[in-house]
Amino acid sequence: MHEMIPGKRFDRYHELGQHAFGDRLGLWIIVPQQLIVEVGTDIVYMVTGGQCLRKFHDLVCRGRCKDIRLTYWIIIFGSVHFPLSQFPNFNSISAVSAAAAVMSLTYSMIAFVTSVVKGAEEATVAGAVVDYGLRANTTSGRVFGVLNGLGAVAFAYAGHNVVLEIQATIPSTPEKPSKKPMWLGVVVAYAIVALCYFCVAFAGYYAFGNSVEPNVLISLDKPRWLIAAANLMVVVHVVGSYQVYAMLVFDMIETVLVMKHKFTPGIRLRLIARSAYVAATMFVGMTFPFFDGLLGFFGGFGFAPTTYYIPCIIWLMLRKPKKYSQSWFINIICIVIGVLLTLISPIGGLRQIILDAKSFKLYS
Repeated sequence: MHEMIPGKRFDRYHELGQHAFGDRLGLWIIVPQQLIVEVGTDIVYMVTGGQCLRKFHDLVCRGRCKDIRLTYWIIIFGSVHFPLSQFPNFNSISAVSAAAAVMSLTYSMIAFVTSVVKGAEEATVAGAVVDYGLRANTTSGRVFGVLNGLGAVAFAYAGHNVVLEIQATIPSTPEKPSKKPMWLGVVVAYAIVALCYFCVAFAGYYAFGNSVEPNVLISLDKPRWLIAAANLMVVVHVVGSYQVYAMLVFDMIETVLVMKHKFTPGIRLRLIARSAYVAATMFVGMTFPFFDGLLGFFGGFGFAPTTYYIPCIIWLMLRKPKKYSQSWFINIICIVIGVLLTLISPIGGLRQIILDAKSFKLYS
């Protein structure tokens, strides 16, 4: 849909929404949902970066160093983004994004291989028992666990929230439209993502059963230096990914400040606005460092609409496929599933956050 009208490109998600729903309604439907996704993702990345830095420290020191609170590790991770956030646009962070992609592939491979080795070792140890049953003991706990898991699945495939903005950076002519390289890139990217996710999920569960941490690398300890390196790779990955999602928020904030509040565009505006955003996400991450609960909550509440069914609604409105045709049925099914995810997944995520908060000391 980026180039569904000849001679016009929808370079922003909200532009497509405005074309489908109208100028005012399109903004109100798309922009709040996009902000939830982008800000929510950056908060989760703050928590992930802090957790992996602490794990790296613990593995390297092996008890010889003073224990440092997770809060401080999140601050350390967040401080990296103050200078990085000053890059002006997507193209200027391409090297950071490329490094993040390479790191994610590498640490996923490390997590997969070491988990398989760990599981094989456990299988040969006499008396070693890995519990593969459900973690919750009650029916309600199991149901809420499933809802939280569905939200995590929705969170995993959230690239649609930035796909138009990314495609806008690709040159396009009538002879060589951008949709061809973009389609190839999306197919390859999601195939690799699926391969990494499934391999790591199966291997981590094989090694640790229901005691596995939401981030598998937090559960692993050996080989020590390899796991430490993998956690640093996660840090590099989420540094780059944070910037990709934050760049759209920066664009929205600066546009509003310049257009509505008559701020002068320039370095000073960028420094103040972007630093304030980084500080805000860092503060929320420090206050609610609940990785699995945040995944489930934001996955259902924000990611499902913009990824799973708003595009399908727009497609039906603009393309108008024949009723009861294959295209019509596929889009209707995606809409129904997406709406259900939006309604039920945040319940499981919110419950998990509440459970985690009961044993959590603020800024500990």
